[in-house]
Amino acid sequence: MGKRIIQQARGHGSLTYRVRRRAYRFRICYPALNIEGKAKVVSIFDSPCHTSPLAKIQTNSGVFYNPACSGMFEGQEIVIGKPAKDGDIGKLKDIPVGKQIFNIEAYPGDGGKFVRTSGLSATITKKVEDKVGILMPSKREIFLNENCRATLGVTAGAGRKEKPFVKAGAKFYAMKTRNKFWPRTSAVKMNVIDHPFGSGRGKRIKSKIAKRNVPPGAKVGLLRPRRTGRKKR
Repeated sequence: MGKRIIQQARGHGSLTYRVRRRAYRFRICYPALNIEGKAKVVSIFDSPCHTSPLAKIQTNSGVFYNPACSGMFEGQEIVIGKPAKDGDIGKLKDIPVGKQIFNIEAYPGDGGKFVRTSGLSATITKKVEDKVGILMPSKREIFLNENCRATLGVTAGAGRKEKPFVKAGAKFYAMKTRNKFWPRTSAVKMNVIDHPFGSGRGKRIKSKIAKRNVPPGAKVGLLRPRRTGRKKR
């Protein structure tokens, strides 16, 4: 008798695939849009589910958590509103062209959605009317509202991947902390009863294009692709 394939098992919500909610207790955000002035870095600490260390920042109206900037230290004073140095927070329209930024908002007030991984930064390239052009780490340029906020500098924690895990156990617990599925078994290595790609008869993978609204058991292969086939030059 077959068992549920991995997509179905994860959707079922057993203890194996349950999120460690405590790991996500620190929510990255910015203060309210109307809050400006000086703020102080109270502490810098490690968060299990984030790749970069987090900074706890105190303002007159309360505290908020932001990815730490490279070179930031406890007790440092930062500015919210008119950014001038690394660690300061401000709107894209107030940041000069050519500056490196991270934790960028997609819409004004959403708290930051882009470029939050350790060691990454984006670059402001141009300003066109009410839009600001940003060169992302993927080398793709996007345009955002000039009132979106960002933090000056580079996200702390660069070189995170330089230290090897060495042991499978270390990788297991690291993935478990962030609720990442690991280790991943290749579908063609499964039995035919456990996955649509199962049975290794010649390892010829059956091409399958899953529709957008299919249930988890059928979401295998290419998921709602924009195009298929070999790309012609």
